Amino acid sequence: MGGPMPEVPCVGAVVHDEAGRLLLIRRGHAPSAGLWSVPGGRVEPGETEAEAVVREVAEETGLRVVPRSVVGRVRIPGDGVVFTVTDWLCTLAGPDQVPVAGDDADDVLFVDAGALAALEMAPGVVSALGRWGVLPR
Repeated sequence: MGGPMPEVPCVGAVVHDEAGRLLLIRRGHAPSAGLWSVPGGRVEPGETEAEAVVREVAEETGLRVVPRSVVGRVRIPGDGVVFTVTDWLCTLAGPDQVPVAGDDADDVLFVDAGALAALEMAPGVVSALGRWGVLPR
């Protein structure tokens, strides 16, 4: 076997609305296409994690967010690579924003705990959010 698999730095955004609901997207592409997860994607060259979070959320949901702090990190095995995802807790940059699916998101929702339970989530998302204490109300 070769050496360790190359790591691809990525970010995810944990965004709650005023009601405590969590922002989720249905992924349009691998990994986990068709499953629900938090918005996010690769950190582009020359970008900070915080800048990547703002850009990815805007591209996938149309929302403007302010990154506040890192809530946790996960490693997701991909095809010959490992995605190292740093999840950031974010706040909405203004009220009355309506999410609109864009880029590689098929759909976008704010969900409460009951709605979350009914969705087919990407592997590991709910357990990670639970460990970090950021599941929706």
